[in-house]
Amino acid sequence: MTTMKDAAARRLAPLGTPTDLTPAAVQEISGALNALLADIFALYLKTKNFHWHMSGPHFRDYHLLLDEQGDQIFAATDAIAERVRKIGGTTLRSIGQIGRQQRLLDNNADFVTPLDMLAELRDDNKQLTAILRETHSLCDEHGDVASASLLENWIDEAEHRVWYLFEASRAAEAPGR
Repeated sequence: MTTMKDAAARRLAPLGTPTDLTPAAVQEISGALNALLADIFALYLKTKNFHWHMSGPHFRDYHLLLDEQGDQIFAATDAIAERVRKIGGTTLRSIGQIGRQQRLLDNNADFVTPLDMLAELRDDNKQLTAILRETHSLCDEHGDVASASLLENWIDEAEHRVWYLFEASRAAEAPGR
């Protein structure tokens, strides 16, 4: 039978996930992955915001593009958080913590033109790519090949989003060019 004292002790006990990474590596990698997770959540919400508020003659194409990209971005959240836990760290617990750790800027404007939406998301994904590369380097320093492997896939996905957003927002070129 569990006593109140036993229950209280369990709540105060560290999570203690076993890992062969050093405590310093766990702290550094977990910190970097949590900041990345905050950025991913911020980018997801901005992508969905622009998806919901898209307008204009290319509405359907842009609306669907941002919906697909939002789904892809959101898919990374669970894998990042679970990776933090697998190595023995703790992960984000609240919207407030996301707001404190995110590096990508929010957009709370009442109206953003479709091309400005695409350009802003392109630049955010480009910034995210740089953050992913920095996090990959940190994982390499500590020999965390599993996190590095996941990051390589997310780098490719972010580069793919940059490419699509760039191509979708290009100014019409003169015929024959």
